[in-house]
Amino acid sequence: MEKSHFISSLGEKTVAEFEAGLAPSTEHGADLRFHGVVRDREDGRFITGIDYTAYRPMADRELEAVVAAMSAEHPEHRVAVYHRIGFVAAGEASILIRVQTAHSAAAFTLCQEYLRRIKTTVPIWKEPIWATEAEPVRE
Repeated sequence: MEKSHFISSLGEKTVAEFEAGLAPSTEHGADLRFHGVVRDREDGRFITGIDYTAYRPMADRELEAVVAAMSAEHPEHRVAVYHRIGFVAAGEASILIRVQTAHSAAAFTLCQEYLRRIKTTVPIWKEPIWATEAEPVRE
C-alpha cells in the first residue's frame, strides 16, 4: 500500500535501504522510528539470524489492512511500515515502523499499536538459523 502519507511494504532489501527513500515531513514535529532488530539468541541458544517467510498475497493484504485501519482511526499522522522477508542477520533490523505526528506522545502510542497489530495479524513466519561451532558468534 502506498499513498502519500501511508506506506506499507514487504521486501528483501534492508531496512536501511528502504528507509533511505523516505521523505521528511515539515508538518509533523515528531518523527519516531522503531527498528525491530534480530537478537543473537533465541530460546537461550545462539543464532546467526532469522529467515522470514510469508505467503505474500495474504501478508501484503493484512499489512495493508492494518495501515488502512490505523489511518482511518488516526488520520492526522504519516506512517511507513516495512518488513524484511528472507534472511536477516543478528544485529540487523527486520522491521521499520516510522510514525510522524504533530506531537511525540501520539507517535509513541501509534507506533506501539502498529507493532501490536502487525504481530497479531500479518502472517510472517520466522525460523531461527542456529549458530554452529564452526561459525563465529558475536558476544
